[in-house]
Amino acid sequence: MILALFTGTIAGAVTVPETAYGHIAIQDKVVAEELAEELPHVPTQSLAKQGTDSTVASSPVKHSGTSTEAAVREYFSDIPVMAEIARCESTFRHYLNDGSVLRGRVDSADTGVMQINKRYHQGAANAMNLDLDNLYDNMAYARYLYNKQGLQPWSASAPCWNRQVASI
Repeated sequence: MILALFTGTIAGAVTVPETAYGHIAIQDKVVAEELAEELPHVPTQSLAKQGTDSTVASSPVKHSGTSTEAAVREYFSDIPVMAEIARCESTFRHYLNDGSVLRGRVDSADTGVMQINKRYHQGAANAMNLDLDNLYDNMAYARYLYNKQGLQPWSASAPCWNRQVASI
């Protein structure tokens, strides 16, 4: 991206990387090539109580904030900072009271508990057969991002979760 800077009578151009302010543009082609070996772990739980063998990742079950927090903390038990990021990004909310998926206040393309930006990541998530509107798929894609890029995709909320990292 090129930004034009105008100061008085001087005009200049500065190249700004596409990764500025946590917006990471992942090329679908690159992601698709890496899928075979790097598909993120999606937790599976038996839904025998509901009479099906499907996984939680494909379950339409809505979660309250409390159970969403428990699901996030369990899913990211090996990466505790990701649970803190979810706390800061969404206050552990994925679904709203009306059943719709949480969207960002600043950017409505930010989606779900991990606030994955659909504008940048929808294509890659589709290539991975992940639905960012699904709680577990949202976390699975966040794990994929973390494995590829570390904490950078959530750098905008770092002032919130950085305080907690030292105590983990």
